[in-house]
Amino acid sequence: MYDVTTRERTLALLTDGRSLNSVSRETGISRSAIRAWLTRIEPLPRIAERPCDRPRNGSAYAYLLGLYLGDGCISRHPRGGHHLRIACADAWPGLIAACREAITAVRPGDSVYTLQREGHVSVTSYGRHWTCLFPQHGPGKKHLRRIVLEPWQREFVDAHPWDFVRGLIHSDGCRIINWTTRNGKRYEYPRYFFTNLSADILGLFTGTLDALGVEWRYANARNVSIARKASVALMDAHIGPKY
Repeated sequence: MYDVTTRERTLALLTDGRSLNSVSRETGISRSAIRAWLTRIEPLPRIAERPCDRPRNGSAYAYLLGLYLGDGCISRHPRGGHHLRIACADAWPGLIAACREAITAVRPGDSVYTLQREGHVSVTSYGRHWTCLFPQHGPGKKHLRRIVLEPWQREFVDAHPWDFVRGLIHSDGCRIINWTTRNGKRYEYPRYFFTNLSADILGLFTGTLDALGVEWRYANARNVSIARKASVALMDAHIGPKY
């Protein structure tokens, strides 16, 4: 008998479009066992159906919402329920750990595991409430549909704005060191960037910055820059570079 986490991880590979043979080779689990799970001969324990609870950990939810809007997706499990997946670059192990901690804080009853992909880790959790916790889920890419927060989500963001901004920066943002020359001398200064194709998500980011007193400007149509010294200092105090 395999534990629930092993079965969930194996079935998640199939939902990513992998063949039964390749999943069997990678996991060492026989094709007959995997096929049995798919056909419910050996079903996963069912999660009790009940109304979707609001997150109890507001700061963790605001952070996870930022991660989801940047690099997250939700996909239907072939046997019911959904997978939440957040793509985290291999270069930032601290981000991977923070993402796992946030998912656990938001949904402590749901398992969390990682799937290695080329150049990144997919932090994954199976459950029956991810679509109501993130109602922005829908078909197609986020920048091709409207992204609007529900009133209850707005309350979480307003209560934990720095956690929301941190999630967005950790997903689609960065802190870099720029440099320039003046009178033959080189000067270096830090700045933050946030890049996203969705005008709605950019608006959520800049609107939250406005509420926090952080000055910003558009570097181009999809790129927000934060370069003024006082604003960078605020970002450093609450966000800092990825690690």
